[in-house]
Amino acid sequence: MTAVRIGIVTVSDRASRGEYEDRGGPALREYLTEVMATPWEAVARIVPDERPVLEETLIELCDREECCLVVTTGGTGPAQRDITPEATETVCDKMMPGFGELMRKVSLEKVPTAILSRQTAGIRGSSLIINLPGQPKAIRECLDAVMPAVPYCVELIDGPYIETDPDQVVAFRPKKK
Repeated sequence: MTAVRIGIVTVSDRASRGEYEDRGGPALREYLTEVMATPWEAVARIVPDERPVLEETLIELCDREECCLVVTTGGTGPAQRDITPEATETVCDKMMPGFGELMRKVSLEKVPTAILSRQTAGIRGSSLIINLPGQPKAIRECLDAVMPAVPYCVELIDGPYIETDPDQVVAFRPKKK
């Protein structure tokens, strides 16, 4: 079985310059290693908070690297340089606002400042792009909330069939008649 390719993008000026340890990318990789039952390989990037650079990276991961799923970490807040949702919206054919709504709902149960987060998700071709916050704990909470829908969404957009470890995350699929 061929491994599915998953893009992992850390959006951070300081991490891209090597001034700050990237904690988001490794947290994403650790999470996916725990929950994925389907063989997968990471295609990782660290980019600055520069919209054209992030847009090109997302296009590369979806179109040329053929990642069925691209997860970003960082750049979803209200600060001037937080541009991840805008870059995602620019490169996507369809937006999937339910992902961001659910992630904010889950995060609001933990911290009142979750209303400041602008995570979103969208589809480019047969790739699902999900924007996540930058903090490892928040990454896990948000992915726990949306991951049950990710395999079926990827399947619906003509991506590969993805299975999760049911002891970690139960992937939703409609019952066959």
